[in-house]
Amino acid sequence: MLRILLVFSLLISTCFSAQTKLNLIPYPNHIQFTNGEFLIPKTLKFYDVPKEDTEYLKKRLGSMFIYEKTDKEIANFTTGDYPYPGRRRNEEGKNDSYLISITTDKIFVMYAGKNGYFLAIQTLVQLFEQFREVGKIPAMKISDKPKFAWRGMHLDVCRHFFTVEEVKQYIDYLAMYKLNTFHWHLTDDQGWRIEIKKYPKLTQIGSKRKESMIGAYVDDTYDGKPYGPYFYTQEQIKDVVKYAQGRHITVVPEIEMPGHALAALSAYPELACTKGPFEAATKWGVFDDVFCPKDETFTFLENVLDEVIQLFPSQYIHIGGDECPKTRWKECAHCQVLIKKNNLKDEHGLQSYFIQRIEKYVNSKGRKIIGWDEILEGGLAPNAAVMSWTGIKGGIEAAKTNNFAVMTPGAYCYFDHYQGDPQTEPNAFGGFTPLDKVYSYNPIPAELNAEQSKYILGVQANLWTEYILDFKQVQYMIFPRLFALSEVGWGTSKPEKYKEFEDRVVEHFKILDKININYAKSIYNIAGKVVPNKNGVSYELSTSQNPNGIKFTVDGSEPKANSAIYQNPIPISGAMIIKSAYFENGELKSAVSSQNFSTSKTTGKKITLENQPSENYSFGGAFTLVDGITGNVKQLGKTWLGFQGKDVVATIDLGEKTGFSEVYFNTLDNKGSWIHLAKSASVSVSDDGKNFKITKEIGKEEILSAKGKICLKVGNHNAKFIKIKIENAGIIPAGNPGADSKAWLFVDEIGAR
Repeated sequence: MLRILLVFSLLISTCFSAQTKLNLIPYPNHIQFTNGEFLIPKTLKFYDVPKEDTEYLKKRLGSMFIYEKTDKEIANFTTGDYPYPGRRRNEEGKNDSYLISITTDKIFVMYAGKNGYFLAIQTLVQLFEQFREVGKIPAMKISDKPKFAWRGMHLDVCRHFFTVEEVKQYIDYLAMYKLNTFHWHLTDDQGWRIEIKKYPKLTQIGSKRKESMIGAYVDDTYDGKPYGPYFYTQEQIKDVVKYAQGRHITVVPEIEMPGHALAALSAYPELACTKGPFEAATKWGVFDDVFCPKDETFTFLENVLDEVIQLFPSQYIHIGGDECPKTRWKECAHCQVLIKKNNLKDEHGLQSYFIQRIEKYVNSKGRKIIGWDEILEGGLAPNAAVMSWTGIKGGIEAAKTNNFAVMTPGAYCYFDHYQGDPQTEPNAFGGFTPLDKVYSYNPIPAELNAEQSKYILGVQANLWTEYILDFKQVQYMIFPRLFALSEVGWGTSKPEKYKEFEDRVVEHFKILDKININYAKSIYNIAGKVVPNKNGVSYELSTSQNPNGIKFTVDGSEPKANSAIYQNPIPISGAMIIKSAYFENGELKSAVSSQNFSTSKTTGKKITLENQPSENYSFGGAFTLVDGITGNVKQLGKTWLGFQGKDVVATIDLGEKTGFSEVYFNTLDNKGSWIHLAKSASVSVSDDGKNFKITKEIGKEEILSAKGKICLKVGNHNAKFIKIKIENAGIIPAGNPGADSKAWLFVDEIGAR
């Protein structure tokens, strides 16, 4: 049944311009300005509205109004020929649709279900926020509903823990911007965070660790401080779930299996393939010890899930399923017997067996499972939904087999990545996912037809907390990127009009300021981009503000108000340090960005790659390898290309025959993150780009002794083309984190001199 909210005001005669800009996020589907304007009153009167949601509206608007309830009947309201949400019971998404009609004396809200009313409230609050100072809102009609049913945010509380009040604040942020799913990552190697009454040792032992890894991932240093015990009691869980329900948000719990299980195994080692002992992980990464697929393990997990299902009414229960090394299963007699007994192909088939057995149990309780895209290994469980994080391939595969999928690819949706110049940002996990990249994402893969696209439930962003120590940093990492996610999930994002969206973001910063949210101001900082020119490369600077405010230096000194004004891309020659900042009225308004350059005979030249990098680590594409910038080993954002399981085979066209005697590049070594040094490298030369002659080859031992900083003495050559092959380590061997998985190879600048 359609319900109506009525707000009384006075008639006034002036009119807003038809070009009035609305600072709404997410932007509605349809807006039509009409004649007149609504004078914002001192008293709001409500008729026939859900009490709980109206109380929420009052809380959001604070002391802006006096609130009254009225029993006066509604009359003479029509929508005319303007589109509004359908009334049919079977209309998909009808509960999330609403229509707002603002006239000169009333505000009507029509909605098909309580979700629609609550979503309308968020729009009304934003309108009142925008127009409260001028005291009047333009008359208009807004017809709106979301495109996607799943509009989610994830929070990892295992690496670092956040209090109940902080989790509630997180949920508030989702509600403010019309997200409707909170994915609560409750168990992992580094901590078990949910009370399970049948297994008290999970929180007595598994909720704490002896210390934590600190600094950049390559440092491998620890703080020496015990962490925990930190966990949520079942009463606290119920409180959070109820709080989320009051904001029309579904809480989806995640209980990791079969991998990421060290915290659980520290409490109950008998569930592993080996005897242990185990302890909750003190470092980040992936570990070989996982749940053993034996009867007592399934009994344990079923009992855990029984209590979880009682606490969470969500349709889906997230069972993890990602990053499960098969090392222990390969060495386990029980696992090998199980593989033969069930005619499974291998350990990947055993993972499928594990997931399908859990799925049958969850289905028997009237629920469904969702898991990370590794649950596709060995065959997908028949009713499972896939959360596609390693890219979009998992979501495509699921949709093509009529399984639902939530798209959350790391390249667009991992908010633990850097969002600005890594040199001006707090330490982050890696990657580079700025606001405009999030906004550019389309959750419907081009490979799917219209029928298959129906299986894409929606989109979600994830916040892993290895390097997020407190809640202020949580806020910093999600804002303003949550704004972009909101509009992508609503289905109204327009990447070609990004600047218009960015203008709305800046206006919403005022709202965040009022409620004391620590958001990232990266869009104010200077963005640098290397571009080729006829002599090599130039450095192009830009800002979301007035470009005349950009000041820069080329000698490494700090920019000042009287420094050079940026006008054109800066030519790069030799070794240079360019520092830049934004000034307004002589005052520094941004962080100082600094970029070191070191050019060589390959800088700015045409380069092609036989294998493309992973989407998560592909910023700038192949040109990143010849842009004159050496990668920072502590920041895997922007300046490195990452290849999982693939060799780097790069051909550089020098344009004309050029003399050189050395070729150099850097690779990384961090086995805890599955990053391995190259197995071998070779350099070939050619004059025609077709017939290449190998001039130098080195093996693993030489690469190891050089610690990844490779300089190949190739002899004196005069050639037009250089081809360099850097061989990936391949499958990670036993005894290393991620054993049996594809190794990562990271490469930065390829130079010649």
